[in-house]
Amino acid sequence: MPKRLIDSQISQNVSTAGAVAIPASPTPALFGTLGLDVAAAGPNLSVHFTATVTLSATIAILVPITVTIFRVVGGVSTLIYSATETMPVGTLLLTTDVITVTGIDLLTTNPGFVVYQAFVSIPGGLAVIPDRVGPESFEAVAYSD
Repeated sequence: MPKRLIDSQISQNVSTAGAVAIPASPTPALFGTLGLDVAAAGPNLSVHFTATVTLSATIAILVPITVTIFRVVGGVSTLIYSATETMPVGTLLLTTDVITVTGIDLLTTNPGFVVYQAFVSIPGGLAVIPDRVGPESFEAVAYSD
């Protein structure tokens, strides 16, 4: 049986390049949150998601950037996805890196309504901290049979 669309949402924190200049932080910063109504889903529920965050800096160091995705049901957050990319920040010229991650959450039970949140962070103790400059977006689509 083919999969059918149950619900989809997008959270667009910043829609254009250079629209903000927010220093990245070791504390995970929320850049996307959305909720999906999955009450009509069948037994094989899956949520496909894509998140994009853009960072920029001018100093020549390598900075690991971590994007994490959490599922929130009934106020309880569960880490479902984590990806780290090392950003080569700058060579005395402004360097911008667009990081896009894609994943799937295969739900074993149907919560009826589910919230997803996307965060970005860098390790602590860095001498140079890149800025989040936009765009930043987070999209999730629920499918079932």
